[in-house]
Amino acid sequence: MIIAESLTRRFGSTTALDGFDLDVPAGTVHGLLGPNGAGKTTAVRILTTLLRPDAGRARVAGHDVVREADRVRARIGLVGQQAAVDEQLTGRQNLEMFGRLHHLGAATARRRARDLLDRFDLAEAADRPAGKYSGGMRRRLDLAAGLLTDPVVLFLDEPTAGLDPRGRAEVWRTIRSLAADGTTVLLTTQYLEEADQLADALAVIDHGRVVAAGTSDELKGRLADDRLDVVVRDPERLGEAAALLARVGDGEPRVDPDRRLASVPVRDRVAALTEVARQLTTNGVEAEDIGVRRPTLDEVFLAITARSAA
Repeated sequence: MIIAESLTRRFGSTTALDGFDLDVPAGTVHGLLGPNGAGKTTAVRILTTLLRPDAGRARVAGHDVVREADRVRARIGLVGQQAAVDEQLTGRQNLEMFGRLHHLGAATARRRARDLLDRFDLAEAADRPAGKYSGGMRRRLDLAAGLLTDPVVLFLDEPTAGLDPRGRAEVWRTIRSLAADGTTVLLTTQYLEEADQLADALAVIDHGRVVAAGTSDELKGRLADDRLDVVVRDPERLGEAAALLARVGDGEPRVDPDRRLASVPVRDRVAALTEVARQLTTNGVEAEDIGVRRPTLDEVFLAITARSAA
């Protein structure tokens, strides 16, 4: 549904995109991650026809973003980083206004506004000024506006920026609902938990190009081993626990005396967990806690971008 090949874009002496590639299948949520200045917003602006690339090509919903820009615009929705709602107008008036701006007839705009207010759980607040909405409600109204033309592809650029945890959870539920209904979603975000929760696949962009891609689990498994953690009851026996972990692990154990924690990377999580539990019991080292932990997406992201910078 979205294909980008070797997209390049420069602003003076700054290269924002440098051979950017992307392939997003229909009906999926695809996360685009990257640090500030990595090129995420520039990529979205090109894919939504707001900016022309200097080189490369891209197709969205089957149409070239440069040669068929009008056809692309007719099939996409875009929700930017800031909620684009008029706080003086009611939720209903906002949606009807956006519908008319999209050249929908008055009756069609009213019907689409009513349907979307129901869909986004805003019907009870439909006739209240948007300025009295919570942050999560305003963001849902913004998402509704992005769906007025029933797009097949929806671009969400930092959709939960500035929201509190409750507002973020509301938007997450909405995005899951959109994906379940078959909408293809490209999501840019700096919240790695958000990408982990929502995205079917991820692309990490740094210095204008994709430096890693795959599912969340694939990225975690490819770039970092699981870790086997043991918390001992007696801090005097932490060294013994670390020595036992060295026998079963696939690397040098790390020791955190303050937490009474010894940790080691492992590849075969079940075998390592079973063996270290047996060894601890045999040697009389009492564990307060023991478990295998997958690396977080935050850790993977930092590892990827550090390698990219290097």
